[in-house]
Amino acid sequence: MSISLEKSVIAKLSSHGREFEILVDPYKALEVRRGKDVPLDDLVVIQEVFEDSAKGEKASSEDLQKAFNTLDFKTIAYHIIRKGHVQLTTEQRRKMKEEKVKKIVSIIARRAMDPQRNVPHTPQRIEKAMEEAKVRVDELESAEAQVERVVDALKPILPISMESMEIMVRVPPQYTGKAYGKISEFGKLKKDEWRNDGSWVATIEIPAGLQASFYDLMNGLTKGEAEAKVVKK
Repeated sequence: MSISLEKSVIAKLSSHGREFEILVDPYKALEVRRGKDVPLDDLVVIQEVFEDSAKGEKASSEDLQKAFNTLDFKTIAYHIIRKGHVQLTTEQRRKMKEEKVKKIVSIIARRAMDPQRNVPHTPQRIEKAMEEAKVRVDELESAEAQVERVVDALKPILPISMESMEIMVRVPPQYTGKAYGKISEFGKLKKDEWRNDGSWVATIEIPAGLQASFYDLMNGLTKGEAEAKVVKK
């Protein structure tokens, strides 16, 4: 897939007293920063390293060798993207930041709860609190990596806890076939055993904020016939 020059942005790195620039797809460059291996044809407009891309001035082989210890373009391109700076347009940053905020809010809403009322926070309440706390969201950093920092920023204005809990469940034998996989995937399976009557008993660790969702899932899978109790908070 070719990238148009109009949609590309500059990724640049300063090293050994020189500036090195490449023209990249901003979204593919973000994937590279997250550790993904992206084909060069999807990543760059042209396989050239510039000293000044606006003037079309290319970096010399001597400077590249000195700065990167190689002339392999892919190695150099990945290094520039991962260690340097990707220049995004205002619109690109706005869109990427909006998407990142939604992901962060979704993660917090799934994992956190209000310890005072023992209920989950709604996504709307979390996002409003983020705005009130003037939380800074980095559009280039993964949502997962920012969750702890965001939660800490919310604590002065929002009662919030990211605690987990352990729930012991017993699934009647007639429902174990479809319930085993779904329940196991919902959280971290701490221990399980099969009883002589064919029922399945397990202890699963889940984010405290997902307790109600977990019960809904379990009741839906077993028509309300499963048993459950919190064994550790």
